Amino acid sequence: MTEGTTSAAAEGADALTRLEQEGEIAADYLEGLLDIADLDGDIDMDVEADRASVSIVSDTGSRDLQKLVGRDGEVLEALQELTRLAVHRETGDRSRLMLDIAGYRAKKRAELSELGAKAAAEVKSSGEPVRLKPMTPFERKVVHDAVKAAGLSSESEGEEPQRFVVVLPA
Repeated sequence: MTEGTTSAAAEGADALTRLEQEGEIAADYLEGLLDIADLDGDIDMDVEADRASVSIVSDTGSRDLQKLVGRDGEVLEALQELTRLAVHRETGDRSRLMLDIAGYRAKKRAELSELGAKAAAEVKSSGEPVRLKPMTPFERKVVHDAVKAAGLSSESEGEEPQRFVVVLPA
């Protein structure tokens, strides 16, 4: 093994350890919130695509946890930002942690991937760009990935909160 390979492996291990630490801090913070709100939920942690991922799930059905998702995921987005701030407070580093509650974000990801694939198919058949409705940064990222997987390109236009994806012809 060369020195460069050893160094890269050590950096990868350090990054994984840092992301696991972010997950632990986030889990502690979220357990405190669940206790305060008197809600039942289990916390799962993982590392996906170079970011910590934390999910709150429930064995008894996710009806109570829906309160933490809110309408169109608004409460979930706010809780994710608060959790990122809690991680930042402990580590001093900016966090890109992703939070999912009751499978909301996973379901949304599947829906948005399908939307991106359909928009790409429409652009391929018509040859005209397609503009989608305004979306959150998370939603736009999922659509961009789906369009790229379909072999086309896309870009975001507009100003927050009215920023939207435009799927471009090849």
